[in-house]
Amino acid sequence: MELELRHLRVLCAIADAGSVGRAATQLGYSQPAVSTQLRRIERHLGEPLFERGTSGVRPTRYGAEVVAQARDVLARADAIGHRPPAERPRRTLRVAATNSPMLSGTLSRVRTRLPELSLAVTSVYASSRIVELLEEGAADIAIAADYPGMELRHASAVRHRGIVTEPTFVALPSRHRLRQCAQVQLADLAEDAWFVTPDDGAGWPGVFYDACAAAGFTPVAVHEFLGDQTQLQSMIADGLGVSLVQPTLRPMPHVLVKPLVGSPLWCRYVLAWRPDVVADDMVETVCQSATAAYRDLVAQAPHLRTWASRTWSAAGA
Repeated sequence: MELELRHLRVLCAIADAGSVGRAATQLGYSQPAVSTQLRRIERHLGEPLFERGTSGVRPTRYGAEVVAQARDVLARADAIGHRPPAERPRRTLRVAATNSPMLSGTLSRVRTRLPELSLAVTSVYASSRIVELLEEGAADIAIAADYPGMELRHASAVRHRGIVTEPTFVALPSRHRLRQCAQVQLADLAEDAWFVTPDDGAGWPGVFYDACAAAGFTPVAVHEFLGDQTQLQSMIADGLGVSLVQPTLRPMPHVLVKPLVGSPLWCRYVLAWRPDVVADDMVETVCQSATAAYRDLVAQAPHLRTWASRTWSAAGA
């Protein structure tokens, strides 16, 4: 067989639905037809693409790579023939973004879906500063962060909507005393040194210290750190401390990423924009691109998928 776009759509639908049956319903096919199609695709590629379980399916490591490539091909196919008239001036969308691993995937998809658009990206750590750039008219649209009960504040000239709310995990050295634990109690890290990023103007690190206080301790040592993830993970691997991290983080050798018992800390990524310069259809394109980029990150984060499966099963979902 030769892979066709319809095959790629089947793979993406299964990955998104987490179930062959649900994917079949969404596609308007019968479940046996989709199952047969998946087996043919896997035979053609020579490896399983999904792990089957009682609650559904999830991509294998190889499957996650194939699904990511399929999404890219489909996005490019959808963009075929869509180009602005030659006389239309090329518009620049000014994007401000906080530290988020979904940024690259988001921008790549926006560029594919809107090839006539030029992107100018500004990396900004503090979400409060991102709001200022929007309010000042120095940015058109942005990815920022806030926390439960502390919704992003801004002037009426700016709007925002949530992209995803995720639990906060912890990164430990692989020889840490809690290395065998599937989940870690925050209180059990009371004696560890912490790497903590600075004030982001949206509630961090206040929410961290509040969670520590609720767990009955104050961190004994805190290293204020604002650098790249490679540096941070290298110091964690060397046993210099632990750090709260995004659950989609890919751990380096000698670093473990684990969920916290009870998920005491959550972070929400939000899309904020100026409606006077960014049309609704463009907002929708950027939001959909960010959501798809995040799904790809989840597919490559087994520790997050395991946590989600266990948590949703416990909740009866």
